[in-house]
Amino acid sequence: MAATQRIAAGAVAVAACAASLAGCTTGAPGSEQGVSGPQKAKPAAPAPKSVTRLIGDGSTAYTGAQPHLPRPERLKPGQKPPQFVVFSWDGAGEDSQKLFSHFRKVAKDNNATMTYFLSGVYLLPEEKRDLYRPPQHSPGRSDIGFNDQQGIADTVKQLRLAWMEGNEVGTHFNGHFCGKGGGVGEWSVEEWKDEIAQAKGFVKSWKSNTGMTEAAPLPFDYDKELIGARTPCLEGQSNFRKAARELGFRYDTSGVNNQVWPGKKEGVWDLSMQLVPFPGRTFEQLTMDYNFMVNQSGTKTQGDPAKFTFWGDQMRDGLLAGFQRAYDGNRAPLIIGNHFESWNGGTYMRAIQEVIERVCTKSEVRCVSFRQLADWLDAQDPDTLAKLRTLNVGEAPRQGWDSFLAGAPAPAPKGVPGAPAARQ
Repeated sequence: MAATQRIAAGAVAVAACAASLAGCTTGAPGSEQGVSGPQKAKPAAPAPKSVTRLIGDGSTAYTGAQPHLPRPERLKPGQKPPQFVVFSWDGAGEDSQKLFSHFRKVAKDNNATMTYFLSGVYLLPEEKRDLYRPPQHSPGRSDIGFNDQQGIADTVKQLRLAWMEGNEVGTHFNGHFCGKGGGVGEWSVEEWKDEIAQAKGFVKSWKSNTGMTEAAPLPFDYDKELIGARTPCLEGQSNFRKAARELGFRYDTSGVNNQVWPGKKEGVWDLSMQLVPFPGRTFEQLTMDYNFMVNQSGTKTQGDPAKFTFWGDQMRDGLLAGFQRAYDGNRAPLIIGNHFESWNGGTYMRAIQEVIERVCTKSEVRCVSFRQLADWLDAQDPDTLAKLRTLNVGEAPRQGWDSFLAGAPAPAPKGVPGAPAARQ
């Protein structure tokens, strides 16, 4: 992919963590699906499950409820919460490294679904770059570049397959501007709204912008599918959340948290990444590949090859330590962020795969997308979540889960608010 990685200009200290906060990176259509014609059945009959209704220029389509999206269930009184783990990817494009397709397979093989934060400019060809009008920058400017026809075709194919497998497509916005001089941290609420509208627009018009009019559509309505995001370099969170709330987003994952149960900020779930143990270091580390890299090889994306194996093991073991701390403790969801990159010889991709393989098949573990986690949180009784938030990092209930959550209200009957069915 033609895009280049944006490295934040300055390191950002978080608690005892010395890492700079991460940014994003770069990244044949599937077979054409026919569009169903008018139905001959009685007007009251439901549409067939295979119905496809094209939206706009046919870049996206309504194809029914997303497959493999589980119905969330409210915890029963005294029931131990499952251990949720969210693996997410910033940028989410398919390039010559084929990491998108690779981790789709890894997820399927290990009973996992994930969230892919698509950068809208990855569906915009280089020759159409002037269609992007970024806030506080000239038209056609992007710090991660744009894409070519093959890269767009490959990315659309992976997005299509990923969604059909139950994964989520979020957004990482467009030009990935960080720092001073027009970075996202300086954007107003209205500028965020404009950036979000453009990110949606590039997804909803990729056929028109590429001329690939005969390709199969993305099988979802992006206006309804898009419910959350991660901001570039984890900047601009306050104004973004205000815009997100007004636009109906349900979560944000742009901050830094400890391993405790999440709550809402600005009306949306704060599902930010977390600090976990950093083996061999005196501070904790953000759960993102970029931050491990910065604390190991600095801004060099390819450091000393003799240290690649050690650095990968260090990241893997840190994430596993954070997982075990939650699994044996307060059961707070573990939030992990990554990029489809081969920094330091691909050592972080190896580390992430090993974590997926070790944790996602464990008893009582659910490796899910942010959408699925938000669905589950929304289905719980607020008093139960409030009680879970009283547990500190790694703290299991002293009296055991049966007693700790024994006073939780009985599960709500089907069909009541707070226990929603799978999204339609």
